[in-house]
Amino acid sequence: MVKIAFSSPFAQKDEPKKEAAEALVADKDPEIATHGGENSSGRCLLTLLGLAFILAGVVVGGACIYKYFMPKHKVYRGEMCYFENENHDRAVEPYFLPIAEEADIREDDNIAIIDVPVPKFSDSDPAAIVHDFDRLLTAYLDLQLGNCYVIPLNTSIVMPPRNLMDLFAKLATGSYLPQTYLVREEMVVTEEIDNVSDLGIFIYQLCVGKETFRLQRRDQITGLQKRSVENCHSIRHFENSFVVETKICQQ
Repeated sequence: MVKIAFSSPFAQKDEPKKEAAEALVADKDPEIATHGGENSSGRCLLTLLGLAFILAGVVVGGACIYKYFMPKHKVYRGEMCYFENENHDRAVEPYFLPIAEEADIREDDNIAIIDVPVPKFSDSDPAAIVHDFDRLLTAYLDLQLGNCYVIPLNTSIVMPPRNLMDLFAKLATGSYLPQTYLVREEMVVTEEIDNVSDLGIFIYQLCVGKETFRLQRRDQITGLQKRSVENCHSIRHFENSFVVETKICQQ
């Protein structure tokens, strides 16, 4: 038996078209593959660049936050114990009182800023104190009165910044807790200072907007006698290996 197959004329017509399409696809395949690889590499590169920019932003942002919101200077904290014996009776055992302070010591600016909190065992006032070693001035801000007082820096009592840093570093370890004594000094208000802008930026920041007075040590004023009506306030602080009571009197 002989089978006779009939070929469709449409199939014969479609075969050349199919072959042409396959040839066209075969010719385009290398180019498409090349462009696909290039696009993939470009996307990876852009992704890496984006991640690098994000990381740089995080680092820069963190640095800015640290710069503007974190403390710029190390604050030292220290405590001393001192005794006061008005009668100087050596037979009486001294009773030691604690005093604590915080100190912002800026050696580059030649400045020491002392914060005296409310005392627990004495009647002295809380205060903020600025010692400006460039201008040789000391300013006391009595936080109870809200008044500012300015006097020449007493370098025989106040240690320079480097020595103060060493003192507070010892106090911070807790291994150096001296039992020391109290030194008294008495100041008298002599005049009011109208313009505090000439006293340096640090004292200006402390005293601006507050009544500010100039002080003089009583023992340096010839012929000045104590008056019973004087209004006096005391600030106890330390910037040395002993405690100082600064008594400020206004006539």
